[in-house]
Amino acid sequence: MDLTLQVLVSPDNLAMDQIPGFCTAIARGGATVVQLRSKTDPLRVMIRYGQELREATRNEGLGFIVNDRVDVALAVKADGVHVGQDDMPVPLVRAIAPNLLVGLSVSNVEEAHAAQAENPDYIGVGPVFPTFSKIDANAPVGVDQLAKICAVVDMPVVAIGGIGRLNVSQVWGYPVAGIAVISAVMSAEDKENACYLLRPENQGLMGR
Repeated sequence: MDLTLQVLVSPDNLAMDQIPGFCTAIARGGATVVQLRSKTDPLRVMIRYGQELREATRNEGLGFIVNDRVDVALAVKADGVHVGQDDMPVPLVRAIAPNLLVGLSVSNVEEAHAAQAENPDYIGVGPVFPTFSKIDANAPVGVDQLAKICAVVDMPVVAIGGIGRLNVSQVWGYPVAGIAVISAVMSAEDKENACYLLRPENQGLMGR
């Protein structure tokens, strides 16, 4: 899966009837993955919403990942699942869902070392910068910690947390496989252009 630009969505920031047009726009802008992240919606709501996302992402050639919920990822036939330090361990995810891509969140070098033993397909590092999109976010790790983590792992690293147009070039200065964003795209009126400006090859450009 191409992890370059992942956009996180939920029923709170994207209405179900907007999913097809949204996926078309971000795919044109250069997004590569959509992640469904919801901490409060009932299971039935997540499944119905996830089914819509699955269809739209498949139509646009986007990868589709579900945050935390292995059951939802399996039910909607997602491509992968992303788990945190307090969620289901990666080896157990693989035992239950061997065909899913598995990502694991880490926020320091110690967790990154431990992740090596669990062997996820990629690790998500963050929050890199202060973020208001996740109310339970840890303190920002900064680009220095991001660099240290990149240096000690031999798996793809996806940076997340507070990344936007004004600081994304700092992140692309390190050997990351990709970035994951919420407000940088979801709060933009022109979501296609927002994605375009976040891509590594487009740094320094003013947009389309």
